[in-house]
Amino acid sequence: MHKYKHIFFDLDRTLWDFDMNSFDALNDVFLKHDLIRIFKDIEEFVNIYHKHNDLLWAMYREGNIKKEILRFQRFELALAEKNINDRDLAIRLGEDYLELSVIKQRVFPNTYEILEYLKPKYPLYILTNGFKETQFKKLNNCRLSSYFEQVFTSETIGYNKPHKKIFQWAVSSVNAKKEDCIMIGDDQGVDIHGANQFGMDSIFFNPKKEGITHPNTHMIKDLIEIKDIL
Repeated sequence: MHKYKHIFFDLDRTLWDFDMNSFDALNDVFLKHDLIRIFKDIEEFVNIYHKHNDLLWAMYREGNIKKEILRFQRFELALAEKNINDRDLAIRLGEDYLELSVIKQRVFPNTYEILEYLKPKYPLYILTNGFKETQFKKLNNCRLSSYFEQVFTSETIGYNKPHKKIFQWAVSSVNAKKEDCIMIGDDQGVDIHGANQFGMDSIFFNPKKEGITHPNTHMIKDLIEIKDIL
């Protein structure tokens, strides 16, 4: 088995449980702003929000929208579906969501266990498309920061995964060779495809048992399975 020297992790939906933490934060926002007056229930609000959020994030990865716009427009578009045109409210929802989401602390099962196992053996890094300030807050609030030597964000580097230049930048920044590195992530079109384009091995974290859309070097359903690879 190949002997790797540098391990790169995605953060959202790989270590930090984005879906559960996001739902909790959206529920807090829903209650704080009495959004039951607009949406029939929290599920409708969350579903409409995610529909627009996913589309806007795809635009952001392509460089077609600024983060400052994305942050409130996902809420503005969700409100518009219910015939509410209120940018000021959308901005307040966006601000509250960002403040609340980063303090949520749900991580995937065996996150701490696998990081405790890996840290003495390898230098560990985060490579994420998330916004710089929010990703650092998540890592600090979940007590994950101490495991990682560096955190690379697309916002800082200027390229989003899956662009191969973000991988090139991160690998060269740690004075590594790509053949000595491996990327661990949950998103086949972003983490795995990006690693493939760069020529870097990958571990596809697949707790939902998705069908394979991009080739990977290894696939796991639980983070603890990394022990069998590294």
